Amino acid sequence: MKLEIEIGGRRRSVELEREGARVRCRIDGRAVEADAVEVGPGAYSILLGGQSFEVRGTPSHDGLHIDSAGREFVARVADLRTWRGKHGASVEAAGRQQIVAPMPGKVIRVLVQAGEKIEAGKGVLVVEAMKMQNEIRAPKSGTVEKLLVKEGQAVNAGEALAVII
Repeated sequence: MKLEIEIGGRRRSVELEREGARVRCRIDGRAVEADAVEVGPGAYSILLGGQSFEVRGTPSHDGLHIDSAGREFVARVADLRTWRGKHGASVEAAGRQQIVAPMPGKVIRVLVQAGEKIEAGKGVLVVEAMKMQNEIRAPKSGTVEKLLVKEGQAVNAGEALAVII
């Protein structure tokens, strides 16, 4: 997935490829490899260049607030339409994938059942937030291992919704 991201007023070209816990990334053409493990909703432990970082991301109306070691950054996707158009279409996730709520809201529709075969990009759930319905799509082709929510259930940003294997 290729994105144009603005962090701290500086625009960066970022290409991401995920393989299990390993994230391959090119930032402004420079290769970067990291191991990232989700340790809680919106919280990640990242091993980068032999150093460990605890990073928390919180979606907000003005971008993604990223907190690491007491420092806060705001990241914005420069062209959100480009990200939405490519997300899940050009790069398919590998391995067991947990689908998490991108924002707080209410699950208004579950579109699949546990055990069902699913294609990458197919709708899994619909979450309503701020009176808008957001279809949450499968990051990979595979089988729905389990659904962790039910219709009508309130969810928090980063909360696990389903698992695809």
